[in-house]
Amino acid sequence: MSSKRIFVLNGHPAATSLSKAFSETYAQAARAAGHDVRVMHLHDLNFDMDYGFSGYSNYKPLEPDLEAFQQNVEWSQHVVLSTPMWWGGLPAKLKGLIDRAFLPGWAFDTRTIKMGMPAPMLTGRTARVIVTSDTPGFFFGLFYRKALLRQLKGQIFHFVGIKPTKTTYFAPASHAAPAQIKPWIKTVNSLGHRAI
Repeated sequence: MSSKRIFVLNGHPAATSLSKAFSETYAQAARAAGHDVRVMHLHDLNFDMDYGFSGYSNYKPLEPDLEAFQQNVEWSQHVVLSTPMWWGGLPAKLKGLIDRAFLPGWAFDTRTIKMGMPAPMLTGRTARVIVTSDTPGFFFGLFYRKALLRQLKGQIFHFVGIKPTKTTYFAPASHAAPAQIKPWIKTVNSLGHRAI
């Protein structure tokens, strides 16, 4: 297996979390398998979460941490995002990161329209999304139609050209016992070792 450039983003805003543990587990396993890995933790990043305008005609300068985030995505061949699901969606700071960084001219091209959609600009990359939640998997699928996973895969990553995006879902997570977390860590370790 050839070496990959892998960018891992811990999308939890707290300094300690399962998302952070999964991010570090994936990164360590991928490095041990010979891959080149960069890691960023959302809680370390300093930026204004609010784009602040109603369109893209105005430009809001990127903070250094957002520039570094974009550089890591550009560098990567495979993007790994580990995040909790809160209220059916992403943590506010993670959503703010996407709002601020995934901009036209960098993530998608509004000057080139294909089938009514802007042309993606981050093609040639794949992704893995690792989501923790308290919603049981069967309930998440049956009643919520896996809405967050569809948003991440289709309306964010696929929209900018990062595909395929594969997903891993762990629940219930808030009060998971060590015996429950252990096989989850094993699963993430295997994903990192295989760089998928």
